[in-house]
Amino acid sequence: MCIPHYIDPLSNIGFKKIFGEEANKDILIDFLNSVLPAEDQIYDLTYKSTEHLPKNDTDRKAIYDLYCENDKGEKFIVELQRAEQTHFKDRTIYYSSFPIQEQAKRGKGWDYELKAVYVISIMDFIFDERDEDFHHIVQLKNQKNQVFYKKLKFVYLELPKFRKQEKDLKTNFDKWLYLLNNITTFEQMPSVLKEHIFRKVLKLAEYTALPKADQELYDEDLKRFRDYTNTLDTREEKGRRDANLKTAKNLLQMGLSIKQVAQGTGLSINEVKEIANA
Repeated sequence: MCIPHYIDPLSNIGFKKIFGEEANKDILIDFLNSVLPAEDQIYDLTYKSTEHLPKNDTDRKAIYDLYCENDKGEKFIVELQRAEQTHFKDRTIYYSSFPIQEQAKRGKGWDYELKAVYVISIMDFIFDERDEDFHHIVQLKNQKNQVFYKKLKFVYLELPKFRKQEKDLKTNFDKWLYLLNNITTFEQMPSVLKEHIFRKVLKLAEYTALPKADQELYDEDLKRFRDYTNTLDTREEKGRRDANLKTAKNLLQMGLSIKQVAQGTGLSINEVKEIANA
């Protein structure tokens, strides 16, 4: 097996190693400040439990990748999604409900004032092909496109849409996304990532510097994800083939020739003949 120089921060193990350790919370703070609006900058964070239980035993619990609170009591959920998921937006909305509900105070006298909640989703897939933007900041607005409620924000990052090369990097935000997308291809530290925070990330991400047990966990994590994506690819390929077979049958019933049906569906002449003779 080819030993990587740096671990993938988009793996479960790599993400927790780089962003999820209290001793290195300055890394998470720097990253969040690069993706959040200027008015929402963070100065300190405290890591909190990532498991949130519903009020009723029959409801589903939520387990975040990271859950933090800043010095003002505002809540930050950070989620990594490596592969496309149905109803992903719904999931982020559902997750945001837990830090809202947990602020409810028992007894009399609570005036319902809430601290802000932020949900930051890092996605290694594209969830909106129609929009070329990859950095989405979503708020609750009214019919006049005016912000109705300032204390709930969703940030979505579609990493595959970020295609800048090293020579094009200008901002801290650019550098973070470039690192997340390309770190596993680095043979050494790129000169453009000279800031202290990026040097610290790359040092943490060195595969050979990990304890042997962590290396084994990382390798197993990668294997599970590759197996999962292979399963998805196989399922998608089967779905396309089933659709082509159905289309071919319909086209034959419409009177098209075997050659025309083969050209229209991508099936072979023999495959179309088998359908025609079935």
